[in-house]
Amino acid sequence: MTKPPTSGASGAAERAVLAVIGPTASGKSSLALDVATAFNGTVINADSLQVYKELRILTARPSAEEEACAPHRLYGVLPGNAGCSAGRWLDMAQREIGAAQDEGRLPIVVGGTGMYLQALIEGLSPMPDIPDEMRARAARRREALGAAAFHEEVAAFDPEAARRIPPGDTQRLIRAWEIYHQTGRTFSAWRAAPRRRAATLENMQFHILALTPERSVLYPSIERRFDAMMTGGAVDEVRALLALGYPPGAAVMNAVGVEQIKAYLEGTLRLEDAVSAAKTLSRRYAKRQLTWLRRQVSRAKRIDTQYSESLKPEIFSFIRQFLLTR
Repeated sequence: MTKPPTSGASGAAERAVLAVIGPTASGKSSLALDVATAFNGTVINADSLQVYKELRILTARPSAEEEACAPHRLYGVLPGNAGCSAGRWLDMAQREIGAAQDEGRLPIVVGGTGMYLQALIEGLSPMPDIPDEMRARAARRREALGAAAFHEEVAAFDPEAARRIPPGDTQRLIRAWEIYHQTGRTFSAWRAAPRRRAATLENMQFHILALTPERSVLYPSIERRFDAMMTGGAVDEVRALLALGYPPGAAVMNAVGVEQIKAYLEGTLRLEDAVSAAKTLSRRYAKRQLTWLRRQVSRAKRIDTQYSESLKPEIFSFIRQFLLTR
């Protein structure tokens, strides 16, 4: 990611955007809410699963009480069978950033989905439009083959994408499959094209706060949070999701815990084994997020631990440095 610019001209505060990024269970949402309440901010979601409405618990969306404390945007705004590419999210995020600034509020973009954040700060490579029938064909193919075989099929025509995308990341693998079969050109080749930033973001000043706790600290937090999800109604949430009849390729079905709890509900996995498998996947996902963050945001303001209120003085001082007093 690019280095966040430094404010230095009159009126620059009106164009400032704060990005709060970090792996799952690092405290991003709590940090964003504290900043929003202290600095008159609007929290804008940049998590690829929290955009869907069906899974508040399993995707760790802010609670209704938290959302009432400050404006929250792009949380639970799409049905789980709707596609949300980086381009679609970027279109929505641009509108919300502009709306916040028009209201005199600080836009606070928060999430751990790297391609969303790259799209916002660095721009997007051009990607083709994919017809609905091709997208449905890709989902049917994945369902017929299963995760491992589908990953191998993608690897046969786009080995670079297969190296980057794990077999369990259904949404991105389907994206690679559908782009290749629609255009005859690999997803990796499209992705390698020069990035273009949206004109509406050209004058924005992005300032990045990155939470990068050590795995020895993060992993126990992930496990405690998943236990809290289970006691908080995750099984009933998945049961209600399954009743909607979404296909396996639907984006929301890719959330960690859905497949494992589904197996428990179908009687093919014991509950304790389902929980253990979901925790393992969560840890692996967090590891990938940390690896990406440490490579991409070396010039961000890094906080090498989980967020807690004791960090407020340091973080708030950083924010005050780029917000000009009127």
